Amino acid sequence: MAAFDVYGGNGMDIFVYSDESGVFDCYHSQYFVFGGVVFLDNKTMESSARRYLSVEQEIRQENMIASEDELKAASLERKNQRRLFRVTNREFRFGVVVEIPKLKIRAQIADDKKSRQRYMDFAYKIAIKRFFSSLIQDGAINPVEVKTIHFFVDQHTTATNGRYELNENLEQELIRGSFNFEWQIFHPPLFPNAKSVTLKYCDSRKVVLIRAADIIANRIYHLAIENTLRYRESPHFYVYALPDNDLK
Repeated sequence: MAAFDVYGGNGMDIFVYSDESGVFDCYHSQYFVFGGVVFLDNKTMESSARRYLSVEQEIRQENMIASEDELKAASLERKNQRRLFRVTNREFRFGVVVEIPKLKIRAQIADDKKSRQRYMDFAYKIAIKRFFSSLIQDGAINPVEVKTIHFFVDQHTTATNGRYELNENLEQELIRGSFNFEWQIFHPPLFPNAKSVTLKYCDSRKVVLIRAADIIANRIYHLAIENTLRYRESPHFYVYALPDNDLK
């Protein structure tokens, strides 16, 4: 049986939950990170969310943490961060590490908030495209079977038009294709039969898998700082680097 036959003819719905770690400061920061967890069907997503909530509840009880307090990496001991990180070990996880001092355009975007946001959106888009390309290459996804891609991102101060631009950029890369006007080259979409790309900004207090993405992004960030990050941390863990993919 071919690797793709398991998906049948109903199409695949993909769900992406992501968050960021670090501060994109061109003067003082070394790294900025996006990280997240991805599901190729609704059943797996719901099962993972239940497991994550269960471990969160155990941590609350053991550490007498109030129910209204959010369990995010910044407020947790490292042992509990690692414990929550392990909950998603069986899932597909991704990340991108931006090494800010290496950016050739650093001087041009340092003092322009909109330019920095555009670069952050670019980094996110590139990470997503490389991640899905890796899954296709590894046989986890049949690109012609993908029906929809849903993105859930931790909410921040991005303006409404900025959110629209990111949605458009993701849609262009994934389901419409992009055109390089300088070189007159058309880059075909990864998922030519997909019908839609959606992007929703979420309150992590209400969406458990956004909290899972926070833990993943934080883990990648600290591995980068400690210089112990590798391209493939585990069989389902894909990490990329910008401006150059120089992780080994």
